[in-house]
Amino acid sequence: MKLYSEKRFIRKLRNRDPHAFELLVRRYEVPVYNLVFRMLGNREEAEDLAQEIFVKIFKKIDSFRGDSSLSTWIYRVASNMCKNRQQYLGRRYHNRPSKIGLEESSLGDEQSFRTTGRVSRPDELVEGYQMEQLIQTAISELDEEHRLILILRDIQGISYEEIASIVGLPLGTVKSRLHRARMSLKEKIGPQLR
Repeated sequence: MKLYSEKRFIRKLRNRDPHAFELLVRRYEVPVYNLVFRMLGNREEAEDLAQEIFVKIFKKIDSFRGDSSLSTWIYRVASNMCKNRQQYLGRRYHNRPSKIGLEESSLGDEQSFRTTGRVSRPDELVEGYQMEQLIQTAISELDEEHRLILILRDIQGISYEEIASIVGLPLGTVKSRLHRARMSLKEKIGPQLR
C-alpha cells in the first residue's frame, strides 16, 4: 500500500469499517497463515491462531503507532502470538517437537508458498514433495528465533530492515542469525542429499 492510502486504510480500520477489515484479512491471511504454520507445524493450531491474530489486530488497531508499516506491525503481532502459543504448547505437550506432515505442507497452490517448483512428471513431483518434507522438517527443528527469521526472510521474502523491526533486533543481529539458521539448515539437509 502507498503511504497515503495506508494511512487512510488504517483510519478506516480504526473506525471499525467491516469492509476495511475484510480487505485486511484478504491481503494478509495467506502470509500470516504460512508464518504461523511454519512456526507451529500444525495445521489446526495454525488455522486457530491465524484467526486469533486477526481478531487481535482488529481489537488493537488503535495501538498501532505508525512507527513502521502496517505489514511490519501485523507480522510483529503474529510472531509474538506464535511465540506465546509455542510456549503454551511446549508446556501442554512437554516440549514434544511437532513435525509437519507431508499432507499438511500447504493450503493449496494459490494459497501457500511451496518449496518445490511446478513439475509435470510424476517422479519429479514425488521427489519435489519429498524435498519439501525434508526442508519443512529441518526448518521445524531450528530454534524459535532462527526459524522465525529464516521464515520471514527466505519464505515470506521480507526485507532485512523490516525483519529487524518485527523481531526488535539490530540489523546485524538479524543477518547473523539468518546466516546461522541457513548453515544449520544446510547441515541438517546436506547429508540427506548425497
